Amino acid sequence: MAKKKLTLFDLDHTLLTGDSDVLWCDFLIRRGILDRAEFSARNADMETRYKAGTVRVREFTEFYVSTLAGRSPEEWEPLRREFLDVEIVPRIPDAARELVEQHLASADLVAMTTATNRYITELTARHLRIEHLIASEPEVVGGRFTGRTSGTLNMREGKVVRLHSWLASRESSIASFEVTAFSDSINDLPLLLAADRPVAVDPDEKLAAWAAEHGQPVLRLR
Repeated sequence: MAKKKLTLFDLDHTLLTGDSDVLWCDFLIRRGILDRAEFSARNADMETRYKAGTVRVREFTEFYVSTLAGRSPEEWEPLRREFLDVEIVPRIPDAARELVEQHLASADLVAMTTATNRYITELTARHLRIEHLIASEPEVVGGRFTGRTSGTLNMREGKVVRLHSWLASRESSIASFEVTAFSDSINDLPLLLAADRPVAVDPDEKLAAWAAEHGQPVLRLR
């Protein structure tokens, strides 16, 4: 009996031309919500070290989650929707949309898995008609974001941990599926190694070298 299919999509620089966290930070700086002198250089530094695969997981994730601190999800909602419309939707290539639609039509289960926090990315997942989202979780206490995260961060090895937890919550396991995973980043190598069919999408230099060495497919969406 053939296994069911599970398709996993990274978001930033995979389905999206850009990084949601970096774009969100730049968006808030332009709106005057974040101080340019304080956040601009740190934002650029985080992006550089993420691409190099050298940034610490908690440092990276909580820097961006900290931008939400002090407001409720309801207070952020108008800006979150504007961010989707202005910054995210124009950066989703047609080829990425077509790839998602192809797998929605043929795969038993499709999920987006991203290091970016859930609040910033859930509208993107909905826009792409991806029902299931595995993301880093921003902490909310008393109805307001604290600027900290909750639970296992969905980055590097954490993506595999969270994948197993998500499947277990569905009373399933990775062994039940033929798994395809799409990503651009060496940071996602643990996830790609957990898949039956890893696909490097417009890969960074380190991931491109890994794909070439191991004979893995490379896909260009941009």
